[in-house]
Amino acid sequence: MKKIVSLAVIATVMAGCVRTNGTDGAATYGSDGFGEETLVTTDTQSLNNAYLLAAAPKYYIGSAYKVEDIQYIPVEDFNYNQTGIAGIIPAELNGTKTSNGETFDVNQMVATSKTLPLPTIARVTNLDNGQSVIVRVNNRGPFVNTRIMDLSPAAARQIGMNGQAKIQVQVIPDQSLQVKNATIGASQPAPVVTETVTVQTTTTQPAPVASGGDYSVQLAALYSEDSANAMAARMRTYGNAVVVKEGDLYKVRIVDLNASQARSVIDSLRSNEGMAPGLLQNGRWINADSI
Repeated sequence: MKKIVSLAVIATVMAGCVRTNGTDGAATYGSDGFGEETLVTTDTQSLNNAYLLAAAPKYYIGSAYKVEDIQYIPVEDFNYNQTGIAGIIPAELNGTKTSNGETFDVNQMVATSKTLPLPTIARVTNLDNGQSVIVRVNNRGPFVNTRIMDLSPAAARQIGMNGQAKIQVQVIPDQSLQVKNATIGASQPAPVVTETVTVQTTTTQPAPVASGGDYSVQLAALYSEDSANAMAARMRTYGNAVVVKEGDLYKVRIVDLNASQARSVIDSLRSNEGMAPGLLQNGRWINADSI
């Protein structure tokens, strides 16, 4: 069925992207609504990480919409795991409203997405150095095909970004569900989290090392071979963790698992590490929750 996109939807999406021209005060738009910014590293203000799981004014997914003839289809995807380019939200947007009614704060760990629900909790890893940060996705954008996400200056600084960077974005399912429930009132408010973000208070036992299985669990795809090897070494408590080079990427995988072991490894990585791992069967991607 053909979707009709109202001007009101596009206006709402673009509301957080208005920029002010410093010479004449007129409102203007960049090519994507979010420009690039060189970070200032002297900000020592402490970050309020309790904000990550706080209830939002509304839980916003939205319908399919178009910006400059490109269609975007928002969807609730707790298995989202994508790599791409990220930029930095300009500090001049501090205090503006986001698409789900929050107020953008340059000192919070927040980010934008074209399609993820607002708010969503995700782990963002800088593939150039392996550094990660947990962010609250609370606004639409960036509306440019070359970038999949823009980060607040504080979040960008946390992972060593001072401009565009190659990143991996992994939705954290449990915490995304917690903040959704806190927002729509379906459960008790989510607990305060620390900067390292503890996903659960209980620990799932990792699966034993297996051999000869058809399944592989992918933990990350990194541009740094050293970072990939370090992660593989740390993850060998969960199974036979190896580094597979494909093109420019070094992919960290736990291999040789049967279906039961793969299910256990995925559950362990989600609960113990806050990861959103991918799943392959005989080298082909399948839904991580299909087994």
